[in-house]
Amino acid sequence: MPRAERLMLLDTASLYFRAFYGVPDKVTAPDGSPINAARGLLDIVAKLVTLYQPTHVVACWDDDWRPQWRVDLIPSYKTHRVVEVVAGAPDVEEVPDPLEAQIPLIRETLAAIGIPIIGVAEHEADDVIGTLATHASMPVDIVTGDRDLFQLVDDAADIRVIYTARGMSNLEVVTDATVVAKYGVRPSQYADFATMRGDASDGLPGVAGVGEKTAATLLGVHGDLVGIREAAEAGEGMSAGVRAKILAATAYLDVAPTVVAVATDLPIATPDIPLRALSESEVTTATALAERWNLGGSMTRAVTAVTEAGRAATEE
Repeated sequence: MPRAERLMLLDTASLYFRAFYGVPDKVTAPDGSPINAARGLLDIVAKLVTLYQPTHVVACWDDDWRPQWRVDLIPSYKTHRVVEVVAGAPDVEEVPDPLEAQIPLIRETLAAIGIPIIGVAEHEADDVIGTLATHASMPVDIVTGDRDLFQLVDDAADIRVIYTARGMSNLEVVTDATVVAKYGVRPSQYADFATMRGDASDGLPGVAGVGEKTAATLLGVHGDLVGIREAAEAGEGMSAGVRAKILAATAYLDVAPTVVAVATDLPIATPDIPLRALSESEVTTATALAERWNLGGSMTRAVTAVTEAGRAATEE
């Protein structure tokens, strides 16, 4: 029987940053160019495809890592990562030079093993993931180290997160029950939970004085942020102190949910490009790329994993 269809969505930047810091920088191309992120990402893809057996894989891309429409709502959004403000174009993110130099090679290696790259202007990879996951016609695995994507977890729709924050040797499959156990909220409440809690790494201040425990308690009582704000305005269902904190954060709460929520309605569709056994000429091209850049066994493992997955998906 052919393998059941399953879509794997890669939060690509999250993974190549992890690869960059996880593979020694002494690994270089023959000309001395850094290649540790490219090699590491190939090994990550090989492991993910082998472990979770997707039939389709998409590398989701940050065409704009800090969209202006989010910054317009919350000016502090990711501001600490900006190294250069660019008028009329995405600002320049703080990325180590040896990693920045590998981005073209990373794109070339993904193409060589048949994995499509999708990005959308003025949107982050999270938004691409949100749209593709929400509209997928098959079960979905989202691979990321970003907790924000927990808002997409949905057992009923068979959407789960493969969470990488604890390392590739300690991957965690996040389902509805995982989110409830960790945070005391349902995945459908997670964006509201994150809005109240805030996130210093994204420049989101949150509601001052409201941490995870209080946010979860409020959501358990009132259901969502709209209900919490209505109760605060009515002076019901919370202590006077918490009510004061919610009301003091009115300006923030007016805009933050739009910033925190991932887009689910971008004009894109999952490309009908399943994993497949690479042809002889494609293997030759991938091998030549590996030799030119000293990608070594990493390319071999990725080609093998993709080819075996493609064969398993089509075998009768």
